[in-house]
Amino acid sequence: MDMPRDAAAAPLSDEALLVLYANGDPGAARLLTQRLAPRAFGHAQRLLGDRAEAEDVAQEALLRLWRIARDWRQGEAQVTTWLFRVVANLATDRLRARTRRRAAPLNDAPEPASDQPAVVQTMIEADRMAALQAALAQLPDRQRQAVVLRHIEGLANPQIAAIMEIGVEAVESLTARGKRALSALLAGRREDLGYEDAD
Repeated sequence: MDMPRDAAAAPLSDEALLVLYANGDPGAARLLTQRLAPRAFGHAQRLLGDRAEAEDVAQEALLRLWRIARDWRQGEAQVTTWLFRVVANLATDRLRARTRRRAAPLNDAPEPASDQPAVVQTMIEADRMAALQAALAQLPDRQRQAVVLRHIEGLANPQIAAIMEIGVEAVESLTARGKRALSALLAGRREDLGYEDAD
C-alpha cells in the first residue's frame, strides 16, 4: 500500500483516504472500508431492523461512495455525514417499498443452553433490543432517523441536521417527539422486559 510515511504516526482522515483512493490507492479504500462499513451497517440495521437488508444497504452506500470519490469536493461535508445520509435514504426507500408487515422477528433469539444467569441476562437483553426495534419501526421515518442518529449513534444535533438536510431546531423537535412516542410505545412493558427491579 502506498501510504504516506507519516500515516502510521497520525491516522489519515476519512476525506484524505477517499482522495487517496480516487487517485488510485486501493489500500486507502481498504482502510476506509474497515473504518466505515461497521458504522454504515449498524446505522442501516437500526433503521431497518433486518440484518440482510442492512448489509445490502451498507454495501450499496459504500459502492456509491467509491463511485463519487473522484468528484468529492473537499471541505463541503464530512465523509461520514454523506455516508449516513445515503444509508438513511436507501433505508427509507426500502421501508417505503415494504408491505405493512411490522412483525418483530421472534425466531432470532437463541435457545437457552442452560439456566445460568448469563443466559437469562442474554435473553433479557435480546428481548429489550427486539422491543426497542419494534417500537422504532412504529415511528415515522424522520423521527426514527433522528432518534437513531442522536441516541444510538451518539451524533450531535448539527451533524444530524446536515445528514437529514434540515435545521437544528427541526432535529430537536423530531428527537423530542420520537422519544415521547417511544416512551408511550414501551409504557407498561417494564416488568416483562426485566426492569421491575431497576429502580
